[in-house]
Amino acid sequence: MFKHPKRIAILAAISLSSAFGLGYVWGQAAPPTETKGQSAVELQKIDLSSEIDSTQGRFLRLRKITLQPGGVLGIHTHKDRPAVSYFLQGELTYHQEGKGDTVIGAEGGFAEGKATTHWVENRSKVPAIWIAADIFKP
Repeated sequence: MFKHPKRIAILAAISLSSAFGLGYVWGQAAPPTETKGQSAVELQKIDLSSEIDSTQGRFLRLRKITLQPGGVLGIHTHKDRPAVSYFLQGELTYHQEGKGDTVIGAEGGFAEGKATTHWVENRSKVPAIWIAADIFKP
């Protein structure tokens, strides 16, 4: 009936797999061009234009920080290391030079620029946990 049954079987297999592959490619949806279902709330920001001279040799870092009850972060400055923070849990007493003390709790935060010299303490009975993003030079 057929002179070359193996050739016909191979050609049929190739044709079928090619057709399947093309159908799969043509059936793929294009990537979305619009965003939907997203919401964003700006929590903190700091204008970097006068904070640092150059980004050369600097890193953008995101950290989760935990300070245990009774813990303190010693006095320090944010000269050349601007930062923004967002609190997840607990509370801190924030002591900023030249300003009154502030208690910062969950869903609060602060922005720290070159004029910020401060220290913090956890006076509560639970760990204080926050997310901090800063630009630093190792």
